[in-house]
Amino acid sequence: MFPTKTILLRILFTFLTYIHGTLCLWPMPSNLNAGSSLLRLSPEFSIVVDVQDAPSDLTQAVQRATTYIQQDKLQRLVVGRGATDAQSIAKAPGLSKLTLSLTGKRPTQSISTEAISLLEDRSESYSLTVPADGSSATLTADSTLGLFRGLTTFGQLWYQYQNTIYAVQTPLTIENDTPAFPYRGFMLDTSRNFFPVSDILRTMDAMSWVKTDTHSWPLFIESHPELSAEGAYTSDSQYSQADIQNITSYAAEEIDTPSHTGSISFSHPELVACSDASPWSTFASEPPAGQLRLASPAGIDLATSIFSSAASIFPSKYISTGGDELNANCYDDDAETQAELKASGQTLEEALDTFVQATQSTLTKVGKIPIISEEMVLDYNLTLSNDTIAIVWISSQDVPSVVQRGFRVILGASDFLFLVLNVGLQDCGGGEWVGDDIANSWCDPFKTWQKIYSFDPFANLTSEQTKLIVGGMTLLWTEQSDPSNLDPIVWPRAAAAAEVFWTGAQLPTGTPLNSSEALPRLHDARYRFVQRGVKAIALQPQWCALRPGACDLNA
Repeated sequence: MFPTKTILLRILFTFLTYIHGTLCLWPMPSNLNAGSSLLRLSPEFSIVVDVQDAPSDLTQAVQRATTYIQQDKLQRLVVGRGATDAQSIAKAPGLSKLTLSLTGKRPTQSISTEAISLLEDRSESYSLTVPADGSSATLTADSTLGLFRGLTTFGQLWYQYQNTIYAVQTPLTIENDTPAFPYRGFMLDTSRNFFPVSDILRTMDAMSWVKTDTHSWPLFIESHPELSAEGAYTSDSQYSQADIQNITSYAAEEIDTPSHTGSISFSHPELVACSDASPWSTFASEPPAGQLRLASPAGIDLATSIFSSAASIFPSKYISTGGDELNANCYDDDAETQAELKASGQTLEEALDTFVQATQSTLTKVGKIPIISEEMVLDYNLTLSNDTIAIVWISSQDVPSVVQRGFRVILGASDFLFLVLNVGLQDCGGGEWVGDDIANSWCDPFKTWQKIYSFDPFANLTSEQTKLIVGGMTLLWTEQSDPSNLDPIVWPRAAAAAEVFWTGAQLPTGTPLNSSEALPRLHDARYRFVQRGVKAIALQPQWCALRPGACDLNA
């Protein structure tokens, strides 16, 4: 299983392997050189942290890396699973030490502090050298977060054959490996079905955690305990303050408003329009219907109070206020909303503008940067904070329109990056989840890892507009997902996006990313997931995994 304390704002899986003479890294670094010599791990091997006043989470990361090296017990994905290495292993030098050190003038901070810093201030680059002669390996970085990145890479170098741990392609040098995009994430919807904290911590190496929606309100907020007390499925299906602090030390958060707030009606029925209205399809994207009364001063007060409380407990600099799938019919049919609009002399759009300004102002006053859904940029004339970041989720074709308005963008487009889509009524390739409809999904087909891997973050953008793309994420909406199928739905497909947003458009050789080259490396990543207790789905029969290219149609 991956580190439970590495819930960072991005996905990073660094798996360095050697398959049939091909260097395999996931994601591939921007600059590397590797030899062809085997290197044993000495029984006396240790990781030395040469960092003054080293933060505790760096020390913990070192301990976890050491544990993984000892316990992964992954055999190479070659015919014989490493048997042909036996003689070379016996003669190979032994590595006894890896030394970690910081360079540069940045103050030493914890990994968790570095991970939630502003995107433009974050430093994740690292350099790693592993000699072939058994002399000490070195890992240097400007920050503890960079050390963590490199430590993750180092920890995945190793295979095991007959109780000997060894690497297969040294000497290895990685110079200043740095991500192409500062934001690399995974979004898990925890409203439609509840996920225990253990599942979240196991699954997320990078995630944006969605906590609230129309189905349930599992998030405990101290200033409004009635929301989860009444809105959670059960008393056991809530995230406590301790849970929140454990997870959100490394994550961005979303509380969707004013739509997808039907669960508020359990505790504040007077503040929710069209609550549980029928037919729900007229008033909402999915059942049960219900939207916060955005024209109501009391509704605005509740929303700003929630975000004020959230800002105090979520350490991330970024909080999403949602804004997707606003249903005008709900407000048109709601007598209280219409009365409020008439009394204030506002249109619905003007009331929405007032609501959004209030929620964004609550965040910006305390130093948070608001994230909103693309509809708030494209469909309404709103006054948005200058540093607002928009999530483009409906279609990758919408990206140019958003950046033309000058907003930074997080890419989460449904046509490439939705792992399972339940927006509206359907799953991508999973069929309808409403009980009386057998139609196919509007978002078909199922997004394979190859489809995700083919995504071009800069498609149809000018060179100047590309500067507004801060990164991207895969997303899992969970109408048809729960802890029973979480791992195989997510992994290893989400890892495909990791390379797109870490490595960029080209491999170190200068060749474009392509799925044929990537498949053997992704196989290795998937097998390592399984060794660590993550139930990642198989990509091919093992016969194919051991023989790269042998199962291609033209083989």
